Amino acid sequence: MAKLGFEPENLPVDFVASGEAIDPEKLTPEWIRKRFSNPPVWKPEINSEPAFVHRDRWIPAAVLVPLVDRKDGLSLMLTQRAAHMHDHPGQISFPGGRVDLTDSTRIETALREMEEEVGIDRQHVSVLGTLPEYRTGSGYRVTPVVSIVTPPFDLHANPDEVAEVFEVPFPFFMDGTNYQMRTAEFPNGAGKRSFYTIPYENRVVWGATAGMLRNLYHFLSAK
Repeated sequence: MAKLGFEPENLPVDFVASGEAIDPEKLTPEWIRKRFSNPPVWKPEINSEPAFVHRDRWIPAAVLVPLVDRKDGLSLMLTQRAAHMHDHPGQISFPGGRVDLTDSTRIETALREMEEEVGIDRQHVSVLGTLPEYRTGSGYRVTPVVSIVTPPFDLHANPDEVAEVFEVPFPFFMDGTNYQMRTAEFPNGAGKRSFYTIPYENRVVWGATAGMLRNLYHFLSAK
């Protein structure tokens, strides 16, 4: 994948998204677990991106959406991908990757990738459920696997894949107005593409990761 010729945080904001914030007091492991066990009627806002690389077929993949059960509330664990990675170098993402032949399910893929990338053993992970498949512009069919991660756990980031692991308070992503739409010119004649960005302090979550989080927001905020 060619290096992008832009920094998302430097792009003008097309518009700020709408959406009432979910009450942080509601965002507990128990409440989210009940939501997955008895899901509402809802529709993903984004489930595919225009392709900007050629693939003969979509590549099956999965990511873990790790909600860490901290004493002061849930936080979302994210990684910054290593700068030398072929796909999405330096971008903020969930732990995840391609489905291996040995993976029995997409959930197995997400758990394995979590262990490989950040070193958290699956015994600390309780899977709540999955979101609809998300097709990325880089040619992946990604299943987001939403999970609760229970401390204490040992964190060992794999330097071959991960530059940094960090956490953000989960309620921040459950406020619809924290999402901003921006537009950029992609390389190799791919043209202009619009995508969500989520600025937080000195970081910007964007692209597929922001799109999947936007869908999670809609799922949890649906009446």
